[in-house]
Amino acid sequence: MTDSDKRCLEEKGIDVVDFLQQLDRFKTGFPYLELASAASVDKGIVVVTSDTEQKYLDKWDAYRATSKRIVKFVPASGAASRMFKDLFSFLDAPYEVPATAFEKTFFDGLDKFAFYNDLNAVCIKNEGEGIESLLQKGNYKAIVKNLLMAEGLNYGALPKGLLKFHQYGNVSRTPIEEHLQEGYLYAQNGEGKIELHFTVSPEHRALFEKLVGEKQPEKEKELLVSYDISFSEQKPSTDTVAVDMNNEPFREDDGSLLFRPGGHGALIENLNELDADVVFIKNIDNTVPDKHKEVETKYKKILAGVLVSVQEKIYEYSKLLDSGRYTREELLDILYFLQNTLNVKNPDTKLLEDAELVLYLKRKLDRPCRVCGMVRNVGEPGGGPFLAVNSDGTISPQILESSQIDMSDPAKVGMLKGSTHFNPVDLVCGIKDYRGFHYNLKDYVDHNTGFISMKSKNGKDLKALELPGLWNGAMSDWNTIFVEVPIETFNPVKTINDLLRPEHL
Repeated sequence: MTDSDKRCLEEKGIDVVDFLQQLDRFKTGFPYLELASAASVDKGIVVVTSDTEQKYLDKWDAYRATSKRIVKFVPASGAASRMFKDLFSFLDAPYEVPATAFEKTFFDGLDKFAFYNDLNAVCIKNEGEGIESLLQKGNYKAIVKNLLMAEGLNYGALPKGLLKFHQYGNVSRTPIEEHLQEGYLYAQNGEGKIELHFTVSPEHRALFEKLVGEKQPEKEKELLVSYDISFSEQKPSTDTVAVDMNNEPFREDDGSLLFRPGGHGALIENLNELDADVVFIKNIDNTVPDKHKEVETKYKKILAGVLVSVQEKIYEYSKLLDSGRYTREELLDILYFLQNTLNVKNPDTKLLEDAELVLYLKRKLDRPCRVCGMVRNVGEPGGGPFLAVNSDGTISPQILESSQIDMSDPAKVGMLKGSTHFNPVDLVCGIKDYRGFHYNLKDYVDHNTGFISMKSKNGKDLKALELPGLWNGAMSDWNTIFVEVPIETFNPVKTINDLLRPEHL
């Protein structure tokens, strides 16, 4: 390591030991997770029936009528560039007229996009004529350039949260504004306060703050509530070093080390700094117009009601264990709850003496808790809910990415292919214990669940290190409950044409 390397680590706040451990990871790799089975409605996924859903809705409404701190946590730093991959390809294509199905769909639905008027105005400014005229002349690429490039709307370089997604008569909304509305529908507390926290990239933070500064007073006046909106950025200390194909540190042309963002798992640090009793987590692009929000709101409340109900039992049992005044029957009741509600199995518990069983129960109950919505597979199965074997030999619910599964093992591949549900990133989290103390969420990360990806820089191949993902490895040692939610609650915008689906119109 050079003096320059050491200065770089110091500036980022990365410990030298952590840096060396990162380098070792490229050589040793990450172990695959041992699986017991895919989770299903028969094994590990709760289906809330029509008979019980009102109980959970009422439970949540009663909880949020108090002064508890409820926060909507929205990862919003993702750039929209991948949304426009096909349009960038069209600009580079040797032909001038839309040829692929994607290109034709985009231009056929152009007037349905919420940004149509903005795009038309910038086309008039830059091209001297509007969209209709450009279409008639076959100048399709001018329209795309004005949508994507800096001299136009610059949508190709902005984050998704700042793009206009939905139209309401003469006005339109960005995802940021839709999340403000969502917060009003299910995350408002008894004091009429709604807290939202967005994680953003440093280069776009000022744009987010400007938009919120304009829209927040309007929403507060319209809804008669108060918003507390905050932002944070991924910490430089969570960046990871890149290496070349020989696992040596990748160096820039000037000899400096190359660091890359560690992925969404780095956001466990941001989540850890929130002072909240309950936290909703949902991605920035998974939001719909108001006319489609009813089902989404209902199931957000149900997930939160399940969390509150489960936490009440955890708190009750934790207090009992800490008191030291419990019977053998009560210990067995707690063990039954652990096995059948929290789905934490341990074949060795029958061998434990009472004193050992108490320690085991305390350890498993005294953890952050999350309820995760799971949607039935409608396409190819991928990452999702599984029952996995932990390092201590227990089996518990885990959200896995496919990269954590050994695809050379036919049994594991069979579990993956047979999985019935996927993870839409729909979480409600409890991050305080029964005494009201905030858990240190970094203590519950499984550092063996990262992965190595192949990238390139300036034409040179490199390997990048991804931290354990926020909802998989970073929450590995949480108590986890899977609840089935309908596909109607999952409406991400992965490509620009997704905004032409009925759910977004």
